[in-house]
Amino acid sequence: MWLKKAPVNLFSLALLIAALYFTIFATNPYAIGAFVFLLLCFFKHHWKNTVSLKFVCIIGAFFLAYFLFLHHRAAIQDKQAPSEIKQVVLVADTISVSGEQLSAIGKAKGQTYQIFYRLKSEREQHYFKTVCRTPVLRGKMKLSPATGQRNFQGFNYQSYLASQGIYRIAKIERLDSVAPLKSISPLTFFHQLRRKALVHIQTHFPNPMRHYMTGLLFGYLDKEFDEQSQLYTSLGIIHLFALSGMQVGFFLGWFRYGLLRLGLPKDYLFIILVPFSLFYGLMTGWTASVLRSLIQSLLAELGFKKLDNMGMTLLLLFLFLPHFLLTVGGILSCSYAFLLCLFDFEELPSLKKSIYTSLVLSLGILPFLTYYYGTFQPLSLVLTALFSILFDSFLLPVLTVFFALSGFLVLTQLNPLFEWMESLLIWIQSWLGQPLVLGKPSLFQFGLMIAVLIFLFDFWKKPQIRICLLIAFSLLMIWVKHPLTNEVTVVDVGQGDSIFLRSVKGETVLIDVGGKVTFGSKEKWQKGGQTSNAEKTLIPYLQARGVSSIDHLVLTHTDADHIGDLEEVVKRFKIKEICVSQGALTKTSFVKRLQELKRPVRPLKAGDKLPIMGKHLQVLYPQKVGDGGNNDSIVLYGKLLGTSFLFTGDLEKEGEKELIDSYPNLKVSVLKAGHHGSKGSSSEMFLNQIQPSIALISAGEHNRYKHPNEETLERFKDRNIKVLRTDQDGAIRFKGWFKLSSETVR
Repeated sequence: MWLKKAPVNLFSLALLIAALYFTIFATNPYAIGAFVFLLLCFFKHHWKNTVSLKFVCIIGAFFLAYFLFLHHRAAIQDKQAPSEIKQVVLVADTISVSGEQLSAIGKAKGQTYQIFYRLKSEREQHYFKTVCRTPVLRGKMKLSPATGQRNFQGFNYQSYLASQGIYRIAKIERLDSVAPLKSISPLTFFHQLRRKALVHIQTHFPNPMRHYMTGLLFGYLDKEFDEQSQLYTSLGIIHLFALSGMQVGFFLGWFRYGLLRLGLPKDYLFIILVPFSLFYGLMTGWTASVLRSLIQSLLAELGFKKLDNMGMTLLLLFLFLPHFLLTVGGILSCSYAFLLCLFDFEELPSLKKSIYTSLVLSLGILPFLTYYYGTFQPLSLVLTALFSILFDSFLLPVLTVFFALSGFLVLTQLNPLFEWMESLLIWIQSWLGQPLVLGKPSLFQFGLMIAVLIFLFDFWKKPQIRICLLIAFSLLMIWVKHPLTNEVTVVDVGQGDSIFLRSVKGETVLIDVGGKVTFGSKEKWQKGGQTSNAEKTLIPYLQARGVSSIDHLVLTHTDADHIGDLEEVVKRFKIKEICVSQGALTKTSFVKRLQELKRPVRPLKAGDKLPIMGKHLQVLYPQKVGDGGNNDSIVLYGKLLGTSFLFTGDLEKEGEKELIDSYPNLKVSVLKAGHHGSKGSSSEMFLNQIQPSIALISAGEHNRYKHPNEETLERFKDRNIKVLRTDQDGAIRFKGWFKLSSETVR
């Protein structure tokens, strides 16, 4: 193949194209800087080589035009998306049912949508759980943009969907009819075939065996796996379910072996492997990790080795899956593959080879793990090695045979083994505890980490420089773990409250934890796998900030939108003490929850103080034992780095009057408005006395209560009080060394 004799290094070319991609789609200074730097490096080495320059110009021009076309098409699709559609065709193998919630990817008039629908009956649920043919849905479907980034360094759902070519969410308000698609394309056929295999497994095999079968054979894990997914994530081995080299090597290897045993000449091997790889890629969801491994294997058949193989793989991935670098799976898969290409330990004894490989992979991948997860399980490499052998050598071949036979004979005898294995993992997790919280680096910190590792690779054989670089890397990790700044952050937890305070010294106070308010009881069929609100908002933010323990967890009162996720937070972080009002302890159900947590509980009363930022938060209210409700909320006041804050929980008009009667001279700069900016809070009398310049409102986007209330907002406007609200601005943060300044996510 002529590309093997390319006048430039293919991996260097791929890096240049990757930088070009991020320059167009990320458009941040770091991407532009990286592209300019790589371009200058290239010209420095090749400016006298006319052939190399022409080659790179041709390839570069092609990808530039290609990326600009993709960017323009995305902008047009986003701009031309309608507000409502009446018909959508679901992609069969994306249909997922969890209780009464249906989700899927759908297509209509050349656009792709993320579909959500609340099922109306158990019969309807059964249909969507078992349907194999491509359904066409007709009815009333409202379209809306996906929620963007809500918290600092948080997950951006809008960008995630955009990487899949999805620019609107479709919520089915009324479903009039469902019918199978009459004529199907070849791609639709493969979606149906994969769906048929998934439904067959889900209806014929018990839990947890079926989760392993769909995960390891087809790369599909449904919502029911979420609980176990948390277990595997905390152990650092969830990637075993992300199909990549292990599974591809197994299926492609055995298929290749079978062809050779049948006498197929090696010259024809590649021709047969290509359609098989295409089939396997489609049956496993066409993911970045699978495609990367398939392409690398096929290129190896053509004689591409090491970095040339990696470079060519990256270039082809841009064609087959353009936005793979915007996915966590794509980045991690390519990072692991690059490290394995870069280092060669084949000549070392088996024990040394394993140790060296583990050390290189753990150090090389650490910046990426911290950037995406903020956590790291030190023993994950040992667990990965052990369970990889189990998965690759036993589970994968056995499950393959069981699935192949299931059309004639369903064998479920191995299910107790899976149950035992999960019990073992639960025991290991309880012994190991939660993974280390390292914090999530900024793009600048991440770039420095990568730069240090590059220099470390170049100067590894020079002991003095090596030691200096390892120290520099360690200092960067400490900087990420312990940000050198004070902060007061109103975390965007939706319709609820959670406020995090931390000093440069590491003192921490967390006021409330958020939670979901549920209405009425549900039938058994309506209940599905539920992810707590804290797992999507508060916990990721705290982990991103390197927080592993909380000095004081203050629960202002007992409403679910303030304390609903208490158990999840306590499970993930070391809580030194839980602070509650005396009135909250009159509620039997709440006291029982506290007792089950087995954490120190401290009743707060007016006058108590919590140290933070060289000062303290003082409890101003309540001054008597209440009922744990809105007007029994703990009110905290603190003058922090010259800025005075008042945190009021869900305090309403009656409680506000008691507060200002007790403290007639109270003045504040920043008010956390009570009860999410409701009509009954932030009264005129209260605002006239405390005279805030900034009001913070924590409310959910498009919440059913219509918080904040328009009358409350008018009261703020009349007094020239600047309003910052999480439903519009995302998380709100005050940070600084000697003086606090505000910023918002949006």
